Amino acid sequence: MTLTINYLFYLVGIILLVVGGMIITDKSHPKRVSAGGFWLIYALIFLVGDWLPVTVVGVLVVAMALIAGLGGVTGAKPKMLAEQTRRQSAVRLGNKLFVPALTIPVVTVILTLGAKYLVFGGVPLIELKNVTLIGFGVGCVIALAIACVMTRDTVGQSMRETRRLIDALSWAAVLPQMLGMLGLVFSDAGVGKAVAHVTTAYVNMDYRIVAVAVYVIGMALFTMVMGNGFAAFPVMTGGVGVPILVGVFHGNPATMAAIGMFSGYCGTLMTPMAANFNIVPAALLELPDKNAVIKVQVPTAVTLLVVNIILLNWLMFI
Repeated sequence: MTLTINYLFYLVGIILLVVGGMIITDKSHPKRVSAGGFWLIYALIFLVGDWLPVTVVGVLVVAMALIAGLGGVTGAKPKMLAEQTRRQSAVRLGNKLFVPALTIPVVTVILTLGAKYLVFGGVPLIELKNVTLIGFGVGCVIALAIACVMTRDTVGQSMRETRRLIDALSWAAVLPQMLGMLGLVFSDAGVGKAVAHVTTAYVNMDYRIVAVAVYVIGMALFTMVMGNGFAAFPVMTGGVGVPILVGVFHGNPATMAAIGMFSGYCGTLMTPMAANFNIVPAALLELPDKNAVIKVQVPTAVTLLVVNIILLNWLMFI
């Protein structure tokens, strides 16, 4: 039997199902029905999404957006272990606390590099096209087992902590997946062609440095709008990267893709749309300014954009 990405989806669905059930049965939660229902719908998509008509999945996604947009996904007062208990556990474990965290990348790398050798009877043990994500999921499961042994605690406690973190992250936890889908929608809707038309109509693309600057800055701007470099990539690459930088100026597409994505990440540093990176940390740290993280990152992002324009104009055409 081959371990496929679907098993990881089922695991995520089960976790979300448990979390949704914990929230919806928590009578102290201010909006337990709407918040719990939000996570239960998300769990349903992971668990049975493959068997549902695409229209139904679309309706469920819209329902999630409406619940979140109307303020239905709020957190409750977290229920944590006593501070003294947590302090004693931290002192007892010391730096061993890093072992579960480091287990995840170690297992991911090992399985990613070794999956091609894990073949039995001509059947691969791990689905090769998704080996990195599967390795990450396996690493998380192994790390959980190690953490339970080290802390002498249970999987149930880990689920309570999962619920607490999901409550804190709120709807921002689903943004990466939603925005990734938005990029595909934009691509299928022809937004890339529209971008190409606008840029060629109003910007003189006869100069290579201008085309490079439009691509790099456009990647950052679209990422700021959509909150995700993966969502911006098909739009800018389809509109400017491939037809102009590759088609007209005959640049190296691999270099374009690498530096283009890096430019998108610069946009991630400067937008509240990337809530899981920029807004959630400010909330978890209880910073008085919710945009404090973004303000600190803007100078670095702008500097990197300038550097990326120079690098792309040089390395792509060597």
